[in-house]
Amino acid sequence: MTETLLQTTVVGSYPQPDWLVDRALLMKGVPRTRLHELWRVQEPYLQQGQDDATLLAIRDMERAGIDIITDGEMRRESYSNHFATALDGVDNESPAEIVNNRGQKTVVPRVVGKIRRTRPVEVRDMQFLRANTGKAAKITLPGPFTMGQQVHDEFYKDAEAMCMDYAAAVNEEAHELVKAGADVIQLDEPWLRNNPDEAQRYAVKVINRALQGIPVPTVVHLCFGYAAVVTGLKPTGYSFLPQLSDTIAQQISIESAQPKIDLGVLKDLAPKKIMLGVIDLSDPEAETPQKVAERIRAGLKYLSPDKLLPAPDCGMKYLPRATAFGKLKALADGAAIVRGELA
Repeated sequence: MTETLLQTTVVGSYPQPDWLVDRALLMKGVPRTRLHELWRVQEPYLQQGQDDATLLAIRDMERAGIDIITDGEMRRESYSNHFATALDGVDNESPAEIVNNRGQKTVVPRVVGKIRRTRPVEVRDMQFLRANTGKAAKITLPGPFTMGQQVHDEFYKDAEAMCMDYAAAVNEEAHELVKAGADVIQLDEPWLRNNPDEAQRYAVKVINRALQGIPVPTVVHLCFGYAAVVTGLKPTGYSFLPQLSDTIAQQISIESAQPKIDLGVLKDLAPKKIMLGVIDLSDPEAETPQKVAERIRAGLKYLSPDKLLPAPDCGMKYLPRATAFGKLKALADGAAIVRGELA
């Protein structure tokens, strides 16, 4: 049986229901430490509520016609803190405050000991997803480089050594996620473009360590940030992208619909498959299938159909649910249009 061309997928997150999270609090930023007050459901019933929300996300992705789905990350306060704060060596109770190059202050965990994974973090999430869909299923993990950029290091004093330990923890989790039924493993590494000089020194090394020995397709996702958080014009090019051709990941996921990057950069990533962002999450309206098809055709000028996976630019966490579903339906329908042209 031949593999479907132009398989559609999602980057990871889907909107959490308003009965599950405080959306006003969610919109204030992307938490690095735990944000327990985000949840509207009390602790004794929280897991049940998250499970119910996950079923809603799964069914929406199935109804929309997406080929490779996720659990929508319903159990996560952010894409990274769910896993990053569950590791040994991280002090989340007495966090530090760091200031970025734009003068913005962020509360982050402190690294006070050796980073180690001492228990499964997302394995039950993957088991639940696998038990509730017959679709191909992907699960995401924060990448080791990005996690190393989101903490205050008081132990290693060596960013590369710290990130290598993050990579080992990610790798242990990823192997267990495959055993739990994951068809695809994705690393989210948006901070590669925030600190390209440091990324140049060791990012490929730590990504390869995180993906070492994983027997299913692997993806590295990078973007310019959530449209709801990063307002205004986004860059039109990545400061760290061709280097990812040296990773062992089979797929690279990039944002292109909103920032309108020059797709000529895709030539630098041969022979990788590309998860190409063709859904603009800054647009409050759902694209038409014809607009999505047009964006896919633009990608096909540089990629063969078997190497392009149409996707949203980034996670859909911050969108209204009706908007997110409309965009996913347009994604599936737009891919079907182009698939029909290739037949």
